[in-house]
Amino acid sequence: MRAAALLAVTAAAVLPASAPAVGTAAAATRTAAAPPAVRCPRASAPTVSRPPRPSPPPTVPEARVVGGVGLATSGLVVPAGVDAPPAITATSWLVADLDSGQVLGGCGPHEYGTPASVQKLLLTATMMPRLDPAQTVTVTAADMNIEPGSSAVGLVEGGRYTIETIWLGLLLNSGNEAANALARLGGGPDGAAGGVRAMNEQAHHLGALQTHAVTPSGLDGKGQFTSAYDLALIARACFAQPTFRRYALTDLATIPAQPAQRTKGFQIQNENQLIYRYPGALGGKTGFTDLARHTYVGAAQRDGRRLVVTLLGAEPTPKRGWEQGAALLDWGFSLPRDAGVGRLVEPGELTATPSATPSVLAAPGPPRPAAASGPAHTGSGWLWSVSAISGAGVLVLLGGLLWHRRRRLP
Repeated sequence: MRAAALLAVTAAAVLPASAPAVGTAAAATRTAAAPPAVRCPRASAPTVSRPPRPSPPPTVPEARVVGGVGLATSGLVVPAGVDAPPAITATSWLVADLDSGQVLGGCGPHEYGTPASVQKLLLTATMMPRLDPAQTVTVTAADMNIEPGSSAVGLVEGGRYTIETIWLGLLLNSGNEAANALARLGGGPDGAAGGVRAMNEQAHHLGALQTHAVTPSGLDGKGQFTSAYDLALIARACFAQPTFRRYALTDLATIPAQPAQRTKGFQIQNENQLIYRYPGALGGKTGFTDLARHTYVGAAQRDGRRLVVTLLGAEPTPKRGWEQGAALLDWGFSLPRDAGVGRLVEPGELTATPSATPSVLAAPGPPRPAAASGPAHTGSGWLWSVSAISGAGVLVLLGGLLWHRRRRLP
């Protein structure tokens, strides 16, 4: 079935000349006519063979300015007068304060990228509040349906495990069968498909407007994208949960024996080297597919500050993903506490009632979010819309883009 697109329809109400520039048509115009991007410091890496990059969704200007107009760049955005960030191989990245939400800097923070296993953080943010970690569940044949040779923790069909054990298998060893099981268990009557739908609803709630999940594990799927900015929103939601923070710093866990399936118990170790090698590490998530290359989310605390780093499209030479994350964390901790280029929006901020929310275009400082929504996932595609509210008038920009797509799960 061929993809078909509907033309965008835009309607605008003109604001008085005295209306504030932030969140108005003037701000949107400035974004469209942005100056050339500043080149990001980039480390050279060996050329590798990889599948063709998928075509990203069409650019939605309103989504690119979530958190601040300065973030709407394909290049580097850092505070004025600070030292340059380290040169790394990641194609996009972002550093932010977990507590204040201040964005300290980034490279193409709203550029589309393929998530790989950092997608499991969206699964975590969605399902961890829904599932009882003490409950014992049975792994099904459908849970074991993962791409041959892909990451698995070693669960067995018919095995009985606590949900906590499955979480540890997901977060320590990036088990794709664990992701399938958790999506099914939290997905309601529709099982894993309902779980993926809930993930997209959660991304929308968090303000991650450039994130769309097709698989719960991050195994590549057509139409699956995220951004460095969105990953920071998702990571912030994960680190707000005490259970996640405990799992993220767990170095060893035991997968119990399954006598009925004649399998022995075994130990697993946390694959995120940051927790062993970076002082103050809080944990995070690694990811890799041939298509996505290396992806990474990591967090650490120092001198009363908690920072998170996200990166997409990295190569492991000369530094592995976690090492690139560590270098960016060091850079972030070196900046003054009041340095920033934008902010992370709060959960629900972009979907609140218009009268309760200021503008998404707000710069760092007291939250001034606008009411925006998108993507609203339907059975046939994404529908994007945004409304910017001002005390002196109302500007409504309704952009609709709907395309049919064929779902192909790995």
